[in-house]
Amino acid sequence: MDRTRRVRLAKDLMDRDWADPGLDLDTMAAHAGYSRYHFLRAFKEAYGETPGQYLTHRRIERAEDLLRTANLSVTEICHLVGFSSVGTFSARFKTWTGLTPSEYRTKHVGRGAALIPGCYAMLWAGGFRSAPGAGEQNPYGEAQLRNSGEAG
Repeated sequence: MDRTRRVRLAKDLMDRDWADPGLDLDTMAAHAGYSRYHFLRAFKEAYGETPGQYLTHRRIERAEDLLRTANLSVTEICHLVGFSSVGTFSARFKTWTGLTPSEYRTKHVGRGAALIPGCYAMLWAGGFRSAPGAGEQNPYGEAQLRNSGEAG
């Protein structure tokens, strides 16, 4: 497989799984069949930015859309788009747009359709991912115990 096609496969992975907080450089490089450093150079040569920059831009674009259209908190949007830290999300968002997420929402809400209720946006996005070992969540947000034999 040629180099461009291999890098494109990794870009397609980022376009598809952009919200996955576990999507990291090693995962992308393995998907393309490169070492992490070779992949970093090949991606930047092909697309003009690093894989991390590209993934951040995808996430920020999606966050912009959610800030304009969904009735969700900045923290909820931060986690839905794949960031694990609200501080990092806010800093990257401001670098990309020139506004904090709250300023962006204030400036752009009211232009277009009414806000989508947060519960619908969360349902569409699949809700929040559980922390490892925290048990699974059912559709009603209640923790389910795994075969623990406990009733209740």
